Amino acid sequence: MKTNYELRYAAHPEDVKHYDTARLRRDFLIETLFVDNEVNMVYSMYDRMVVGGAMPAGEELLLEAIDPLKAPHFTTRREVGIFNVGGDGLVRVGNDTFELTYKDALYIGSGDHDVVFISKDSQKPAKFYFNSTTAHASFPTRKVAKSEADAVHMGSLEMSNERTINKMLVNQVLPTCQLQMGMTELATGSVWNTMPAHVHSRRMEAYFYFEVPEDQAVCHLMGEPQETRHIWMKGNQAVLSPEWSIHSAAATHNYTFIWGMGGENLDYGDQDFFAITDLK
Repeated sequence: MKTNYELRYAAHPEDVKHYDTARLRRDFLIETLFVDNEVNMVYSMYDRMVVGGAMPAGEELLLEAIDPLKAPHFTTRREVGIFNVGGDGLVRVGNDTFELTYKDALYIGSGDHDVVFISKDSQKPAKFYFNSTTAHASFPTRKVAKSEADAVHMGSLEMSNERTINKMLVNQVLPTCQLQMGMTELATGSVWNTMPAHVHSRRMEAYFYFEVPEDQAVCHLMGEPQETRHIWMKGNQAVLSPEWSIHSAAATHNYTFIWGMGGENLDYGDQDFFAITDLK
C-alpha cells in the first residue's frame, strides 16, 4: 500500500479575488482520491480538516498517522467520517469490523484505533471517501446506513433542484465533536445544489461529487457572494470551501454529493443566505 498527502493553506478572500484558474484549482480542488491500493489525502488548514480517499484493490489499507498529526494513530486526536461510494467493503476499527455497502457511512470516534480499509471483491473495489476533524472527546464508533438517515426532500424539478438531503453523520443521528456529514442526491433532470447560496462563518465545508458520468462535468461555484468564482470538476473529485465562501454547483447531468463540515457550530441550519439575484 501507499499513503500520499499534501498540505493546503488557508487563503484570505481578498487574495483569492486575484487567483487565476490554475491557482484556484491548485488551492481548492482535490482531483485524485481513488487509486488502486493507495490512501490519498489533503490536510487543510481550514479547521484542520483532512479530506481523503482509499481504494483497496487486493490489499488491506491502513489509515496511517501522517507526519503533520504528530500522533501514534490517525485517530489519536481525531474523529473520522467515512462513506463507501464503490463496491462492498469492510472497515476494521481496532477489534471491530463494519461492513459498508454502497452509500453506507461510518463514524469513528477519537482514540488510539488502527483503522483498516478492505474490499470484499478486489475486482469491484470499495471506494472509501473520508473527512476527519480534530476531536476534544471520544464518541462511540457507529455505522449509519442510508436507510437510517434523517432524510429531507426539497426543491422541485421545475426549479432544476429536486433533491433528497440525507443527514447521516450529524448530531440529530449520533453524537460527534465537530464533524458533520451527509449526502445529497439530485433527481433526474435536476442539476442545481445549494441555492439560494449561503455561507456559514462558523465552519468550513468540503464537497465530494460522484455519480457523474465520465463525459459530463460539474461547475462548482465558490467565493464571496459578491465576488464569485467557478471550478469545473469531474466525478470522484472534492473541493474545499472556506468559511467565507459560498458552495453551490450546477452540472450537465444530475449527480450526488457528500458534504462534510468542521467548525464550532453543529447546527445544520446555521447559515447566512443570499438571494440568487444578489450574487455577482
